[in-house]
Amino acid sequence: MTLPLQHRLDVALRIAHEAGELALRHFRALDLLSIENKGHQDLVSNADREVELFVRAELARAFPDDGIVGEEHAPASGTSGHIWVIDPIDGTANFVRGIPAWCVVIASADNGVTELGVIHEPSTGETFYASRGGGAWLDGRAIHTSKATSLTEGSVGTGSSNRRPLENVVRLISLLSAEGGVFFRNASGALMLAYVAAGRLLGYCEEHMNPWDCLAGLLMIEEAGGRIRQPDPKTVVTEGTLIIAGGTAIYPKLEELCAKAFGPA
Repeated sequence: MTLPLQHRLDVALRIAHEAGELALRHFRALDLLSIENKGHQDLVSNADREVELFVRAELARAFPDDGIVGEEHAPASGTSGHIWVIDPIDGTANFVRGIPAWCVVIASADNGVTELGVIHEPSTGETFYASRGGGAWLDGRAIHTSKATSLTEGSVGTGSSNRRPLENVVRLISLLSAEGGVFFRNASGALMLAYVAAGRLLGYCEEHMNPWDCLAGLLMIEEAGGRIRQPDPKTVVTEGTLIIAGGTAIYPKLEELCAKAFGPA
């Protein structure tokens, strides 16, 4: 039986808020955290793992036939074709240092095509969400991408992936600055994508993002009237993707700059 998309979204919203409350309790007691370094600028805490286990358990209870892919634990297979893709705390480097720029991310894909996404920022209480064909929303208010036509009209979010050469993102920032643009980075890629959907940022570019960081935000940008470089549904959940996203008027310029900075896609 195929469950209605709105039901799936309602459950994801509830779980994201409850997970956010759990994470916020850890955030208010940072001295008690256990922190590990997984690699260059890649941290994980016991809060990440605990919150992910909570989200997984709630999703498995509500949708036992669905698969689950998350950042901190092994994938769980399913039989329905639906896969939940989750990041319990995107922006862990911020989280463990007491910087209130992090979020809970929950997305659902149907055979590789994202059908819904939720990005909840507990520190501000803001919740961004979207469903395919249902628009993009922030706390019940419809959101829209920027109508800016020039890079001089705002900031562009940028991400630095340790899976790609550092000089590529440095080249992107240089090209962006030469066009009169300003780059923005808050160490939470998912949150920056939500800001693009809400028109706070003109766009966002990163040479590679993992699926749990980008699927929810990319759907929000599409549903908010923006444009994205379409990920390959056959590989995005397992391999991630190149990210170019923004308002429709500014997108071609972002695509041009990324081609120069990153090389052919």
